[in-house]
Amino acid sequence: MNLSGLSQLDPRAAKATSVKAEDDTADTPEPQALKITAASSNPKMFTLPWEQPLATWPAELLANLPRGISRHVVRFVHVGDEVYAMKEITRQMAEREYEILRRLQKLELPAVRPIAVVTGRHNREGEPLEAILVTKHLKFSLPYRALFARNLQHDTAERLIDALAVLLVRLHLAGFYWGDVSLSNILFLRDADAFSAFLVDAETGDLQVNLTNGQREYDIDLARTNIIGELMDLSSGKLLPDDVDEIEVGNRLVDRYHSLWSALTDTDKFGPDEMWKIEKRVNKLNELGFDVDELEMKTEEGGKRVLVRPRVVDAGYANRKLLRLTGLDVQENQARRLLNDLDAYRASTWRDGEDLEIVATDWMREVFEPTVRSIPAKYRSQIEPAQFFHEVLDHRWFLAEKAGHDVPMSEAVTSYIENVLPKQVLNKKDIDTLLEEADAGVIDDESTYYENNSGADGDDDGYNPDFDPDAAVWSH
Repeated sequence: MNLSGLSQLDPRAAKATSVKAEDDTADTPEPQALKITAASSNPKMFTLPWEQPLATWPAELLANLPRGISRHVVRFVHVGDEVYAMKEITRQMAEREYEILRRLQKLELPAVRPIAVVTGRHNREGEPLEAILVTKHLKFSLPYRALFARNLQHDTAERLIDALAVLLVRLHLAGFYWGDVSLSNILFLRDADAFSAFLVDAETGDLQVNLTNGQREYDIDLARTNIIGELMDLSSGKLLPDDVDEIEVGNRLVDRYHSLWSALTDTDKFGPDEMWKIEKRVNKLNELGFDVDELEMKTEEGGKRVLVRPRVVDAGYANRKLLRLTGLDVQENQARRLLNDLDAYRASTWRDGEDLEIVATDWMREVFEPTVRSIPAKYRSQIEPAQFFHEVLDHRWFLAEKAGHDVPMSEAVTSYIENVLPKQVLNKKDIDTLLEEADAGVIDDESTYYENNSGADGDDDGYNPDFDPDAAVWSH
């Protein structure tokens, strides 16, 4: 990361650094004692077997969740009531990625949440081990290969690409250059009939004030190349439907990205008597899920045309509206679906003139909560309540069309749980297969635990936690 440009960055990002990332080429000493640098304290972190290579941690600590393919050893670990993702990498890489993820978190961008960097690890014989980057597991998320292990719709690949296009645009608008865009570096959440994408690997990323067109195009071109290769790999493993054209899907990303970037950044020209078109432009952006913070308006010479460019601040327009009305914090498309059902409830109960906040409270109590309480316990770790509600609504519509009349919500819930839900979630065999594939992609081996680490003296890595109000550091 270019630290010289920090003062020009968004103040939220500039203040987010918690770890001084060392130059990869610098000959700096490794800490001689275990050191955990974290944004918040969790004493149970001390109980973990840091003296063991991550690949050898006992099974009782591990969460049996599907992992994506990674160059490094990655494990999901139970830490108290939380599940954390642990990645074993060099200290310089761990500190740098932690710092970048902290900045992305401050900017409220879709990325995994950084928890800690663990350095100064040694085995029982005193030999050094690699550092570990700790992030919070994104609940209900899946790597792309896991999504093709179940019976999903034939256009799953295209919907994943659409989600990636939105993610790339949001990151680029914030000045984040990724440098390694691929499906493997993303986690996906089901979002109604679409998906939401989250950055999970920021090893090569860099946060800048603004990106050049060349940097953006490089990210897009690299993404296209990687995605085509990843889809061809799925095809060779018989996981991709035969009618999917991998190259066409890769090209779709480029088209979707440029279309969305244009919608968010282009300057429109209106006549003085066409100001209604400004509202139309703002409404279009809201429909895409983006809020508009302010409009930059100026007239051309002679005052015959008005130039308007919106300042788009964030995605999540429907999400924030639903959160304000109900307290539910869900994905954007899920929020739209729930808001639509809330509107339908309001109309069906003849309450159009009543305050929407009051109607929303009754909808939560009478419709949403009874439905999601029906999720069987064995499935609650695999499907979000809002996604369950959305899919039950779809299933109810299907049942009603088949029957030729309305179907009670309770009947739709029962039918969905019995006939659809078991086909939508991963079973143990699916997860075991995915974990084997993930481990097969690891290039780390035992030699990397000791590489360039022998003979280091001192425990000062240049980071002083006393000057970092956001970090808690525990050492022993």
